[in-house]
Amino acid sequence: MNIKRFELGLLGTNCYLLEMGQKILVVDPGGDADVLVQYFNEHRLSPIAILLTHAHFDHIGAVEDIRTKYDIPVYMHSSEKDWLTDSSLNGSKLFGVGEIFSHKPAEHFLDEGSITIESFNFSVLYTPGHSPGSISFWLEGEKVLIAGDTLFKGSIGRTDLPFGNHNQLISNIKEKILSLPDDTLVFPGHGPSTTVGEEKEGNPFLN
Repeated sequence: MNIKRFELGLLGTNCYLLEMGQKILVVDPGGDADVLVQYFNEHRLSPIAILLTHAHFDHIGAVEDIRTKYDIPVYMHSSEKDWLTDSSLNGSKLFGVGEIFSHKPAEHFLDEGSITIESFNFSVLYTPGHSPGSISFWLEGEKVLIAGDTLFKGSIGRTDLPFGNHNQLISNIKEKILSLPDDTLVFPGHGPSTTVGEEKEGNPFLN
């Protein structure tokens, strides 16, 4: 599997493309749909689904454009099932960046456990705290965790936004992420990648 990262949207949110053959899973398309479409066209790739680590505005900005153009479903956690269609929940109204980013709810809701989408196999970890529906995607065969805004290099997701829970976030990081192999690559929602081992040793929020 090839994993490609783009920094998209108003806050430079990391969007990850999971490529296998000519098929693509799109994780957190935060904006700039034209950038993604150009990449798909240039490499003759076919998106088959959109995965959301959570539904804050900076992670969903291009959802509707990509979903509509390629007629593909959106997968997310049910705890945020209303966030795509409610600007007061996804934060776009709070931050004054537009009333709404998407007009339709997700097609599928993910629970913790293994999932298969065509030839893609991975695990969903339920890691709320930054937001109530935050999930992380564990690609065991690649030793990669796509962590959204749960864990960053040397930091953690903010919990001062509505519905955040600091104690819950720390607990989930320690129990579900730091229990993964130390050499697991952690791909966060913003900023550079890190490893589980690095964060165990040096993250000031976890020690």
